[in-house]
Amino acid sequence: MPTLTIRSVPASTVDTLKTLARRNGRSMEQEVRELLDGYAAERQSVLAQIAEGWAAQARRPTAEEIDRWMGIGRS
Repeated sequence: MPTLTIRSVPASTVDTLKTLARRNGRSMEQEVRELLDGYAAERQSVLAQIAEGWAAQARRPTAEEIDRWMGIGRS
């Protein structure tokens, strides 16, 4: 299994991870793995939903349409 090293993590983040791990009865390392797995799974699910939505479209929207949609509600 690959190893991931993360440097320069703020002390407050480490403290929060330790607290979460303690509450969940896990090591901090396991807590980080769970958080990363959950985030990656959620991200993959969202991307799959987007891909399904695009596949169901009769045509792709133009760049101008996307810009207009993004601007709705913004001032």
